[in-house]
Amino acid sequence: MFRFAVLLLLLVLSFALSAPAQVAILQIQVVEGEGAILQPGTRSSRPLVVQITDETGKPVAGTAVSFHLPDDGPGGTFSSGLRTDVVMSDSRGRATLHAFTANRTAGRFQIRIVASREHARAGTVTFQYIAELKPGTTAKAAAHGSHSGRWVVIALAAAGGGAVTALTAGRSGSTTPAATPAPPTAPVFSIGAPTISVGRP
Repeated sequence: MFRFAVLLLLLVLSFALSAPAQVAILQIQVVEGEGAILQPGTRSSRPLVVQITDETGKPVAGTAVSFHLPDDGPGGTFSSGLRTDVVMSDSRGRATLHAFTANRTAGRFQIRIVASREHARAGTVTFQYIAELKPGTTAKAAAHGSHSGRWVVIALAAAGGGAVTALTAGRSGSTTPAATPAPPTAPVFSIGAPTISVGRP
């Protein structure tokens, strides 16, 4: 009987040591992709990566991490056409969302992130942006215009030496005539017809 009890105890201890430790607390942190700026209607090229750890800071693999896009307003959809996607954390405790397609509504939006493993859960949010472009304006042109802060002076001279007009162009691209003094009037010379008298010798 005593021997049976010892064997049973050893079996229980062996099972307890071989079983994976239960995670009591999960921690989640965004390590890449925070604050990304997307062009309307385009697919994101920058991955969103989160790190899952336990209460001691040790990476937790095999955690289900769900990403949730807004139901309306700025946002988008995942490759499945849905606004929710689930990724499992790898051996480093990292879950990577590779891409989603932004809609055409400009503004800031949040992605809700929830990590779940056994009875432990953790959540956070990350913010991203959809840029606003004017009709007919490319992203490259908009970026160039946003950094332009110089004033340009253009001088136009009329053919034949006419008056000179100065124009100034600022950030808005509008032009405003600037008053300039008129050039001095050139003197006018008048020469009459010559008179020749011939006398007798």
